[in-house]
Amino acid sequence: MDYLIEMNGITKVFPGIVANDDVTLQLKKGEIHALLGENGAGKSTIMSILFGLYQAEKGVIKKNGEEVQILGPNDARKLGIGMVHQHFKLVHNFTVLENIILGVETVKYGILKLDIARKQVVELSKRYKLEIDPDALISDITVGMQQRVEILKMLYRENEILIFDEPTAVLTPQEIDELMHIMKNLVAEGKSILFITHKLNEIKAAADRCTVLRKGKCIGTVDVASVTKEELSEMMVGRKVNLSIVKTERQPEDVILKVENLTVKSKAHGIAVVNEASFDVRAGEIVCIAGIDGNGQQELVYALAGMLEPDGGRVCLEGKEITRNDIRSRGMAHIPEDRHKYGLVLDYNLAFNLVLQNYYSAPFQKRGFLNFNEIYKFSEKLISSFDIRSGHGAHTVTRSMSGGNQQKAIIAREISRDSRLLVAVQPTRGLDVGACEYIHKQLVAERDKGKGVLLISLELDEVMDVSDRILVIFEGRIVADVRPRDVTYQDLGLYMSGSAKQRPA
Repeated sequence: MDYLIEMNGITKVFPGIVANDDVTLQLKKGEIHALLGENGAGKSTIMSILFGLYQAEKGVIKKNGEEVQILGPNDARKLGIGMVHQHFKLVHNFTVLENIILGVETVKYGILKLDIARKQVVELSKRYKLEIDPDALISDITVGMQQRVEILKMLYRENEILIFDEPTAVLTPQEIDELMHIMKNLVAEGKSILFITHKLNEIKAAADRCTVLRKGKCIGTVDVASVTKEELSEMMVGRKVNLSIVKTERQPEDVILKVENLTVKSKAHGIAVVNEASFDVRAGEIVCIAGIDGNGQQELVYALAGMLEPDGGRVCLEGKEITRNDIRSRGMAHIPEDRHKYGLVLDYNLAFNLVLQNYYSAPFQKRGFLNFNEIYKFSEKLISSFDIRSGHGAHTVTRSMSGGNQQKAIIAREISRDSRLLVAVQPTRGLDVGACEYIHKQLVAERDKGKGVLLISLELDEVMDVSDRILVIFEGRIVADVRPRDVTYQDLGLYMSGSAKQRPA
């Protein structure tokens, strides 16, 4: 059979780890080919090799049966290969149009011809139903719109092979459905897609074939229509995975967190992005805040975590009003949404990141000096318990780890703290199905220990399966307080879109 792209026997080694071990991947013309694997399985690495960001130690890459050399992204682009990275590569103070044409600008007599480029970009956006505002600043548009810009960048360069690296990790359920539709339209137009994901539902919904990687090795390639999600998950993690969350009914106890009329105003526009939000979280329950991204979740969490000063209202922890300066010391653990900006010191090693909140306490310090033996002993225990994969164990520089393993490190650190309240913001973002299963069990275990858990999630399956109670936020207001057994996905969608605002009795 003729393949559009063949990667045969690819091996890539980093210090202390074999990222790809004799991997073979073959892409047919006009197909959506999924690449599935655990965190650190080597998925992004092999796609980075195809895009020219890395060079393999061994192996051959062919396009249309002819061997090619890809020594950098420019070589990849000449071969018609484009890539949407997990963390978008956009200039935030440039417009949408400027980002799309950056590097391939239309110039006439040394003058930038934006009018010609604008016409081409608008035509492309209409053709592929990727409606955008070419004059909007990247900093002012949603993550979903930013992804459209990344896709249009590839299409503007007339790429025929499109690589999507974890494209749905930061999208809402509505945006995910939209992206699946866009991908199918692209294939119908003659494009071919390589699609890296952890999410089995998306593979079943969009992909034609799927190649599974585990610990750097190729486990096999299957026709998606002929396998179940359970079979795919077992191929991925090497064991049977329970895709349903097992938890017993539990009677909530005393109120741990009480939020009264919390208001946070936008620093740019002075508009209330959190608008008199009131709710509570009790010991022994998981309360989930659900909503479409950009409806005040981020600002609400920042106010609770002491990362910004609210403009009104009260936050009480275990009956005592707390201020921005003392919330962390009073018993709140926080898994932040942005792991790089707020969760880790990327140039510290893993051990130091795992004790960031407690390094000044015994046994990690003695008479004002760090006790390195205890720090590394504690870190190795967490690395083992949470299956954090790193080339040099606790000594690994955190920046060099995969995004999923960085996330596991934050979760391990925060769950290990002796806190009465755990605020978890998209804790399974970027994690594979095996890791999600483990994290969900950990959240339920924390609940069963009598802790309060406040979960903020964009994943409706996670919202419905993990939570004991769901709060829906729309335009900064809590518009519904419901139990999962009393609502459907459609009900939640109506609340999330603002079509239903009446708080149930």
